[in-house]
Amino acid sequence: MIEQYVSDVHEVDETQVVLAGGKGAHLGALARIDGIRVPAGFCVTTDAFRRVVSEAPAIDERLAQLSRLDPDDREGIRTLSAEIRRTIEGTVLPDDVAAAITRALARHGERAAYAVRSSATAEDLPTASFAGQQDTYLNVVGPAAILRHVSRCWASLFTERAVTYRQRNGIDHRRVQMAVVVQTMVFPQVAGVLFTADPVTSNRKVASVEASFGLGEALVSGLVNADAYTVRDGAVVDRTIATKRLAVHALPAGGTTHQAIDPERQQQPTLTDAQVLRLVQLGRRIEAHFGRPQDIEWCLVDDDFQIVQSRPITTLFPIPRSADGENHVYLSVGHQQMMTDAMKPLGFSMWQLTAMAPMHEAGGRLFVDATRALAAPSSRAGLLDMAGKADPLTRDALETLIGRGDFIPALPDPTPAAPRAGGAPAPIETDPAVVTGLIDRSRTALAALRRDIATKSGTALFDFLLAAFEEHKRLLGDPQNMQAIMAGMEASWWLNERLLAWLGEKNASDTLTLSAPHNITSEMGLALLDVADVIRPYPEVVAFLEKAGDDGFLDELATLPGGREARDAIRAYLDTYGMRCVGEIDITRPRWSEHPTALVPLILDNVRNFEPGARARRFAHGRRAAARKEQDILERLRALPDGEPKAAETKRMIDRVRTFIGYREYPKYAIVSRYFVYKQALLKEAERLVRAGVLREKEDIFYLTFAELHDVVRTNHADDELIRRRKEEFRSNQALTPPRVLTSEGECLSGAYRRDDVPDGALVGLPVSGGIVEGRARVILDVAEADLEPDDILVTAFTDPSWSPLFVAVRGLVTEVGGLMTHGAVIAREYGLPAVVGVPDATRLIRDGQRIRLHGTDGYVEILS
Repeated sequence: MIEQYVSDVHEVDETQVVLAGGKGAHLGALARIDGIRVPAGFCVTTDAFRRVVSEAPAIDERLAQLSRLDPDDREGIRTLSAEIRRTIEGTVLPDDVAAAITRALARHGERAAYAVRSSATAEDLPTASFAGQQDTYLNVVGPAAILRHVSRCWASLFTERAVTYRQRNGIDHRRVQMAVVVQTMVFPQVAGVLFTADPVTSNRKVASVEASFGLGEALVSGLVNADAYTVRDGAVVDRTIATKRLAVHALPAGGTTHQAIDPERQQQPTLTDAQVLRLVQLGRRIEAHFGRPQDIEWCLVDDDFQIVQSRPITTLFPIPRSADGENHVYLSVGHQQMMTDAMKPLGFSMWQLTAMAPMHEAGGRLFVDATRALAAPSSRAGLLDMAGKADPLTRDALETLIGRGDFIPALPDPTPAAPRAGGAPAPIETDPAVVTGLIDRSRTALAALRRDIATKSGTALFDFLLAAFEEHKRLLGDPQNMQAIMAGMEASWWLNERLLAWLGEKNASDTLTLSAPHNITSEMGLALLDVADVIRPYPEVVAFLEKAGDDGFLDELATLPGGREARDAIRAYLDTYGMRCVGEIDITRPRWSEHPTALVPLILDNVRNFEPGARARRFAHGRRAAARKEQDILERLRALPDGEPKAAETKRMIDRVRTFIGYREYPKYAIVSRYFVYKQALLKEAERLVRAGVLREKEDIFYLTFAELHDVVRTNHADDELIRRRKEEFRSNQALTPPRVLTSEGECLSGAYRRDDVPDGALVGLPVSGGIVEGRARVILDVAEADLEPDDILVTAFTDPSWSPLFVAVRGLVTEVGGLMTHGAVIAREYGLPAVVGVPDATRLIRDGQRIRLHGTDGYVEILS
C-alpha cells in the first residue's frame, strides 16, 4: 500500500530513489528479481523527512553554514553536524506522519521485530555508495521504539562521517533527503557479505564471500574474523576458515548482544561449498539486473538465502569497452606520460585523436592494448624490455600475468616482412644541425597552424582540426624525428651499461648529460630564474606578488615601481612557455597563459632562494661537470687493456647523447603548443554557443568528446543532462587510482620491486639520477602550493614538464610514478638533481616536513625522523 509517507518495499524500484532513497529503491528492485528473497517491510518516504525538517527550528540556516565549511575543518563539521542531529531527533513527529508509520506496522505486525535502516537519496549510487555513512538499528520492537529509531535514522544523515563524505564528493547537503527502511527482522544462522567482483584485485570474474555465525553486524562492524571463500567459473577456488569466537544475536526484548561461540564450533565452516556456489549464482543474477558488480549483504535462514541489501561496488576501476569477448591486457598511458589524474572527455578524446597508437578510455584515463605484442614471443621480449626501462613496476606486473599462464593467448611469431628495396634506413648522424632543423620545422608548422586556424569557425573549424590532427601525427611520426628521440635515449642506455661493466661506474650518463643543449624543458625552469632576477630589485613588486590572487594581476603591476619590467618579463616567459601547465596532456587543464597566478609561488621561491645570475651559473656549472666527467671516463678507459677502442666508441656515444638527449623534450613541447592553439579555437566556438543559449558556460565543452562537441556545433543543441552526468562521472573518476596494468576481466596489477639490497624500512623505487642527499621532505601535490627552501627534497605523485621550474629550487626528487626516460627523470639528470621515481605511495608514507635521505644512485629513500 502506498500513501503519502509510507510505501511497501515491494512496491518501489530503482527508479524511485527520490522517494525511497538508495537502499529502499534497491531493496524494492531486488524483491522483483525472480528467485531473490527480500524480507518484507516498508519505506518511510522522503516526504516524511522533508515534513519533519521543515518544522525543525533553524535547520536551513545551519545547513547553509555547513555547506560553507571546508571538508578538512573537522572540528567545525563535528560541532555543527551534532547540533543538526540533536535538532532533528528533538523534533516531535507530526501526527499524520506517526499515524502512517503505525498503520504500516499494524499491517506487518506491531509485535514483530524490525531492522530500521537509513536510506539516503545520495546512497548506493553507481559513483558513490556511502557505505557505512548512515545508521542502521537491528531488532527494534514496538511502535514507540520504531518511531524513535526512524528519527535517529533521519538525524544520521548528518553524522560527521556522512557530512565529510558528501563534501569530498561535491554533494550539496541541502539536496540530499533521507528515507527509512523498516524491514521484518531476520534471525539467521549465518550472515555475511558477497562481492560479485574481487574487491582486492577488481577481477569481475571472481566473486568473494565472507561469512560468520549469527547476525551480519559482527562481520561488517569488524568484531570477528570471517570465513572467506573465493569463487571463479562455478567453483570454489580458495577458502579460509577463520576462528570465530563471537557472534551477534538478537535479544527477545529488542536490541542485540555479543555471545561467545562454543569452542567446538569456532573453527567449523559457516557454509558448505554448495551453499557458497548457490549464493554466488544469486549474486550474479542481482549483478545482471543492476548492470554492474554488487556488494550484497545476505542472511542464511534454514538453508534459505535472504538478501537484506545490495549496493554497487564503487571502488572498482572501470574496464575499457571491448565487444569481441577475447582476453585483453591494457597498459596505462598516464604512467608513461606522468599524468595519472582523471581527464575530462574533451581531453581524453583529443589525445585519442592525436596519439600515434589506438587508445582506450576507462575511468577518465587512457590505456593501450598490449595483448598481441605480449602473445608473440619476439614482440613480448621487446615490450617487456621497453616497459622495464620506462617503469619496472609495469614490467613486473606484466611478468606476473604472463607467469600465471592462464590469460594471455599464445601466438606464433609473425612471418618476417620482406626487406625493403635499398635495405634499412641509415642511422641518424651525430650532427647538431639535425636537431636545429627539426626544431625549425616544428616552429614553421606551428606558425602555419596559427595562421590557418584563425579564419575557421563552426563546422569548418572541426573539418580543419581533423586535418590538423593528421598533420600533428605526421610530424610526430616522421622517421627522422623518431630517430632523434631514440638516439639520445639509446646512447644513454649504452653508456650506463658499458661503463658499469668496464669501469664499475653507475649511471654515468647522469653527469654526462648535464646542461645538454636544446632541452626546452630544462630551459623553461632556468628561464624563470631570469624572471626572478628582474623582479628581485623591486620590493613593492615582490610584496604585491605575495598577495596576488587574481589572474588579472599582470595589468595591475604597471602601476608599481619596477612593475612594467616585471610584467614584461612574465609576459615574455608566457609567450614561450605559457601553453604549459600541470597535467598538460589534458587539453581542458588551465594553461599558464590562462592562469598566470600558478607561476607566482615559483617566481617568489626563486626571488628568495637565489642570487642574481643563477641561470647562467647553473648552466655553466653543469657543462663543466659534464666535460670533467667525460675526460675522467676516457682517461680511465684508455688505461684498460684494449682501452683505446673502448674510449673511441665511448667518445662517439658521449657526443651522440649530448647532441640528442635534449631534443627528447622538444616533441612534447610541440604537442602542447599545438594543443593550446586547438583549445583557443574551440573556446571561441564555446563562447559563441553560450551567447546563442546553447551552453550555460563555455567550460561545458570540456565534458563532451570532440565528436559530441562537433555535433553540438552542427545542430546548435546540447544535452544538458549528459553534461551534468559527465561532471558527476569526472568527480567519481578523480577518486579512482589507475592501475599500471589492467585486464579485460577488470584485474588491476601494480607490480612490485623484488630487491633485497636495501635497508629495512626503506622505500624502494627506480634510480634515475645519481647522488645521495638529505633534506626536509616537501610533499606537494599542486605546483601552485610550492613554498620551498634550498634544503628541501620534493616528494610528489608525478611530475610532467610543468614541474621543472621547481627542480631548480630543491635538492632531490621523489615521485610515485616515473621511469628512466620520463620527463621528470630527464630533467632531474639535466639539473644534477638526485632522484628516485616509481616509489609506491610516497606521498602517503612520507610526511611533509620529515627528514629523509634519498639514494638516487641505488634507488631508495630512508625516513630519518
